[in-house]
Amino acid sequence: MFIKTLTVGKLNNYIKKIMDNDFILKNIYVKGEISNLKLHSSGHIYFSLKDSEGKINCIMFRDAAEKLNFQPENGMKVLATGRVSVYIKEGNYQLYCSEMQIEGLGELYIAFENLKKKLYEKGLFEDENKKPLPKYPKKIGIITSPTGAAVRDIINVCKRRNSKIEILIYPTLVQGNAASVEIINALKYLDERKDIEGIIIARGGGALEELWAFNDENLANAVYNCKTPVVSGVGHETDFTIVDFVSDRRAPTPSAAAEILVPKLEDMHKEICDYGQYLFSYMERFIDISYNKISSLKSMLELSSPLNDIVNGYRVLDNYKNNLQGIIKNKIYLEKDKLNEYKITLEGNNPLNSLGKGFSIIYDEDYNIIKTKEDIINRDIVNVRLKNGEVKLKIQVLEESNG
Repeated sequence: MFIKTLTVGKLNNYIKKIMDNDFILKNIYVKGEISNLKLHSSGHIYFSLKDSEGKINCIMFRDAAEKLNFQPENGMKVLATGRVSVYIKEGNYQLYCSEMQIEGLGELYIAFENLKKKLYEKGLFEDENKKPLPKYPKKIGIITSPTGAAVRDIINVCKRRNSKIEILIYPTLVQGNAASVEIINALKYLDERKDIEGIIIARGGGALEELWAFNDENLANAVYNCKTPVVSGVGHETDFTIVDFVSDRRAPTPSAAAEILVPKLEDMHKEICDYGQYLFSYMERFIDISYNKISSLKSMLELSSPLNDIVNGYRVLDNYKNNLQGIIKNKIYLEKDKLNEYKITLEGNNPLNSLGKGFSIIYDEDYNIIKTKEDIINRDIVNVRLKNGEVKLKIQVLEESNG
């Protein structure tokens, strides 16, 4: 088995990444007694939290320390909120505190943490179970107090962003024991309506006990099972409730919830114009491509036309004709040359040509050439061919000689 070797720094980095990505350790509440307190000149606070079972080092940076409404002291029992991570240089894990208060509300924080862990393990916080928000909602429902500032802020933001949006307000309590039941009933009512496309659950900020109605397990299940997308806008940005974790989207404030759920009308107009421009450009490209394709097919059709075969056939015939005429002419020229050669040879061997030199040709009456003396001795009449004509002679042999 291969075991990877790491440097100390890389090992600490690896452990830090694991702890930083842990859902529980990212936002945890720790109850304990302050010890080893050090108020640094920089404004940071260094201390430990301990109980009978153990101890953890803690640090609260200046920005968070300035918000404390009490002076921390050794031996003070507190409830600290923060995240657990690793200090890489030392290899120690510690609690980075963002809030801290004297113990008293600690039971509520513990109950909150226990419920959060329970619902997390059941999968109610999983992103894959969250519903997408409507892109262009026409009508939304708001669950909140009818008298608080939250409802006014939501209405103002909705109308500012989209004056066409319809808003249905379901007034409920947002604090106290009966609040969670009223909110559950409101969710069921709005979820059953076919015209409601999104729901906002909202109230202003407050202390943990004031927001406790939104940490109810039944309410968490109702939000999770709601078929209509739910946006949580409970409290201020630093406030967290169970409804925030289980809703489809969490907004830091009620006004932000309205901004998340309601798109700007001018943005919608711009998007429509952009789609129109895209469609126009697409159609132009489609027409150009189609025109080029038709032109290409037309060219192919013209090249494959029977008329082209006929024209090309005429061209081939013309070529054959020209080639044949050339061959015939060359043949005639060659034959003429041969005839001339034969003529010259014939004329050179023509016996009639010797007549111009004083010779003559003697024929018998049947125009057979007389070649020997015996042929002429036995004949009385002969024909003689001379240069300028022919005469018939009657002959008489006076003397015969040999040689």
